[in-house]
Amino acid sequence: MSVINSIKNDMKKIISNDSAHDFDHIMRVYKNIEKISKTEKVNKKLVLSAALLHDLVSYPKSDKRSKNSSIESAKKSKTILQKYDFTEKEIEIVSDAIRDHSFSQNKIPETMEGKILQDADRLDALGAIGIARVFATGGSLNRLFYNPNDPFCKKRNPDDKTWTVDHFFAKLLKLESLMNTKSGKIEAKKRTKVIKEYLKQLKSEV
Repeated sequence: MSVINSIKNDMKKIISNDSAHDFDHIMRVYKNIEKISKTEKVNKKLVLSAALLHDLVSYPKSDKRSKNSSIESAKKSKTILQKYDFTEKEIEIVSDAIRDHSFSQNKIPETMEGKILQDADRLDALGAIGIARVFATGGSLNRLFYNPNDPFCKKRNPDDKTWTVDHFFAKLLKLESLMNTKSGKIEAKKRTKVIKEYLKQLKSEV
């Protein structure tokens, strides 16, 4: 798997410093994939390559191009994969997995590599690290913590472009039901419980 280490070294140099999509995020997704792959039949070389390349392009959430980040990452990944002599079929599998993994694309990937990448990336949006990433992103965009009149979206639709806590309701609490793999679902349930406990504690404080 020396090619994986080579790609990893490439990514260290070019991945953005966005705290929610930095190299540490890449490696957490990579680690999640290693765990999920223990119970799923998958080409590890391809799915781990997809993990390393999935955020090659990551526009800020405030940027109109943000929803196209995974599409552009998929396109850019092809050049790197060609450099390491991946076959055309392998490149297609990896790039398609990257293209379809994003929540904003609203797609269920067709391949197991794509399904596992999507699960692994979504797991990093949950649990303690998910909470940290939500507030890191909210802070970088100068969003308020919560709507003081309805912090937990009881009587309104979530607006996570304005209030950070709304992101839990707009996206994160939905992820558990959208997981593709059995092991992904088990881990998502654990991490979603952490978020629910956090929101319960937050409710007692505000």
